[in-house]
Amino acid sequence: MKHEDSHLTDQQLLQDIDSELSAHEEKTVRAHLGACWQCRARRQEMEQAIGDLMRIQQREFDAQLPPVAGRRALLRAELSQLAVGARSRSALPHGTWWALAAASCGVLAFGIFLAANGVGRRSQPGRVVISIPDSTLTPGATLLVSQRAVCSQANTKNKPVPPPVQRQVFEEYGIARADPHAYEVDYLVTPALGGADDIHNLWPHSTSEALWNAPVKDALEDRLRQMVCDGSLDLTEAQREIAANWIAAYKKYFHTDKPLAER
Repeated sequence: MKHEDSHLTDQQLLQDIDSELSAHEEKTVRAHLGACWQCRARRQEMEQAIGDLMRIQQREFDAQLPPVAGRRALLRAELSQLAVGARSRSALPHGTWWALAAASCGVLAFGIFLAANGVGRRSQPGRVVISIPDSTLTPGATLLVSQRAVCSQANTKNKPVPPPVQRQVFEEYGIARADPHAYEVDYLVTPALGGADDIHNLWPHSTSEALWNAPVKDALEDRLRQMVCDGSLDLTEAQREIAANWIAAYKKYFHTDKPLAER
């Protein structure tokens, strides 16, 4: 389908969503989106449709997995983090890593992950430390806003999340009875970078016991916002990196493998 000549085509919008445009094409498309509410709405509809399809496919895949002692969401979060690391170290074909992980029933994956990152470990009986979200539950969600709109507003970090939404987040992650004081219902893409008030942008992030805790992520959010507002980093790239793997983004932009001490 093609819109009127004054509007972007669906192909252009899809290429923009998939980051397949050249630098010149991306600049032209983004300029048009900034001025055309119809194309912005169409792009948002397409992103929503793609996200819905991915969630449907993931649910069908999950239905084939055996239950894991009531911690399915946590297991998926840890396997997702391991998959990111495995792809950066290996040239395995797409899908191979997941097949190996499923065959191992998650036991080996847990051991490797805990040794390498300390993410998702248990600190006290009944308490689970979560440093990175389950990408199937929390892929991230953003608003269609420009760099100028983001930077003209105050540096709003996490907004208050209504208690019913907080409970729903905890339930989705399989820790409905967890101590809420041990977690912050965190925005994956912070509102200060155009993150949306959407449950797909929220997860229970450990506040202190995890090495990669919520205050550490706050420091990354400040760094990325500063770079976006001084023009050294594109807003879309900042959103994409923090949503894909915020820990990897922290290491990249702070040039360290461990969180820096708070100043």
